[in-house]
Amino acid sequence: MLDHLIRRATVVDGTGSTPYVADIGIRDGRIAVIGRPGRTLAGRVGERARTEEDASGLVLAPGFVDPHTHYDAQLFWDPYATPSMGHGVTTVVGGNCGFTLAPLNPARPADADYTRRMMSKVEGMSLAALEQGAPWSWSSFGDYLDALDGRIAVNAGFMVGHCALRRYVMGPDAVGGAPGEGQLGRMTAILHDAMDAGAWGLSTTRSTTHSDGDGRPVPSRHAEPEELIALARAVGAHEGTQLEAIVTGCLDRFSDAETDLLVELTATAGRPLNWNVLTIDAAVPDRVPRQLAASERARAAGGRIVALTMPILTPMNMSLGTFCALNLLPGWGEVLSLPVPRRIAELGKESVRAELLRRACSEEAGVFRRLADFGRYVIGDTYAKENDGLTGRVVRDIAAERGLDPFACLVEICAADGLRTVLWPMPTDDDPDSWELRRRTWEHEDVLLGGSDAGAHLDRMCGAPYTTRFLGDCLRGRKLVPLPTAVRMLTDDPARLFGLRDRGRIAEGWYADLVLFDPARVDAGPATLVHDLPGDGPRLDARAVGVVSVRVNGVETVRHDVVTGKVPGRVLRSGRDTETVDTKS
Repeated sequence: MLDHLIRRATVVDGTGSTPYVADIGIRDGRIAVIGRPGRTLAGRVGERARTEEDASGLVLAPGFVDPHTHYDAQLFWDPYATPSMGHGVTTVVGGNCGFTLAPLNPARPADADYTRRMMSKVEGMSLAALEQGAPWSWSSFGDYLDALDGRIAVNAGFMVGHCALRRYVMGPDAVGGAPGEGQLGRMTAILHDAMDAGAWGLSTTRSTTHSDGDGRPVPSRHAEPEELIALARAVGAHEGTQLEAIVTGCLDRFSDAETDLLVELTATAGRPLNWNVLTIDAAVPDRVPRQLAASERARAAGGRIVALTMPILTPMNMSLGTFCALNLLPGWGEVLSLPVPRRIAELGKESVRAELLRRACSEEAGVFRRLADFGRYVIGDTYAKENDGLTGRVVRDIAAERGLDPFACLVEICAADGLRTVLWPMPTDDDPDSWELRRRTWEHEDVLLGGSDAGAHLDRMCGAPYTTRFLGDCLRGRKLVPLPTAVRMLTDDPARLFGLRDRGRIAEGWYADLVLFDPARVDAGPATLVHDLPGDGPRLDARAVGVVSVRVNGVETVRHDVVTGKVPGRVLRSGRDTETVDTKS
């Protein structure tokens, strides 16, 4: 007998093939039978099932795979990986950007506090939630995976963060120091142990945007190439492993040295390396070919470099009161780190504003220059009576009414709120030419959709709903790609990059990770601020629209955007649940 039977669904199987109407039977967490016309009478499955449903007019697709999340901590207090799971995501990849919660050196209890403060600063996680919501009971990476196993609703795989490896071995010397005699060997041994336990490989960062809780460069930024190459060689000794790396040039322009390093890492390991995130803007037409040149070099060297890119625009809000991307503009960090009263006083000086604007618009600001057009900001939440009625309005219009330049007007609004005002920059790349450039870029063999950062920057951005928003756009919006292609890009493509065994497609014998949705309605609602973190911290959430059901390993985890409370997810371990991906194919 089948556990569940889905009748008359329009199956979009993840391969890009033409959709078909079929009955899908599930047993023991896998797809047991597919009744298609020509194989069974009228495509019907005759076997009885404990439960069944009629999916006429609905699309059944494989569960979506999000290749870049930071759910490492959130899964302890939110095993449903909200909002991702509600948007059809059944597998998440964590441990990215060089940051993980494990391993932790049991001889140094302070390392856990360092890790929490680093994650709070660099990934925008609530410090109170990190302190109160996770048990912090592990030492080894295997201990960490064991702590999650059996209690999550999604499937989850994790890289090992280079920062944690360095901190475990070198302690406070991980920031600013080089590994001494024997320390690199110990780091490598701990990485081997982690992969023996099921870690997917190594993630690292060398990005100048990544600082720890003390404002210093995170540990992995102090590693020389020789250290990284040694760790990459260790990754290549294990089945079903990967590399993930962030460098300063990811957002705009790889330096020659960065390209050389990325190519050497993937070629040494013989494993795919992915990076985040490829930004696509028709106003900068040479960015895409320049960044993808690294992929061409990698293939010539026997490796593979894959760029992640988002298929939707995911705005990130700003604030003059708390750490955000504005702090990364040259010279801005010094002013925006002052105590709030002094910060307001400094920002009130015309000479200070002029210098900040000059540097924000200069070449040294790089890709962050786009943040300096303050007339294009939209006012979000406000708090002072003087700002009543400003929410939703564009700064340039308010500035014209007040006879101020846009930046001075923005500062005036924020100062009235004690710098708590939420600011939303309008995107500069929401034009037809940029969308057409995205469509062409998605066709590249080394470009993959993803980069949601779900689980990070919780009150600043909400990238998790990219799956449903993209499908809605493909079905009823710009229609840049047909539905079978869109589903393949969200399912089989990432599953094949990571070598997931029997996941990413609807096929007999494969795991029943499934999402059932209404093609006439599938979409994502607007992002709204909720206070549901441990410690009552805020985060942005967005509800799914038109998602009827989500199943993980055959068990329903979501019904009409409400979690069922079941936790059938698995910690996916390298070698057991992943196979080695051939970088030379």
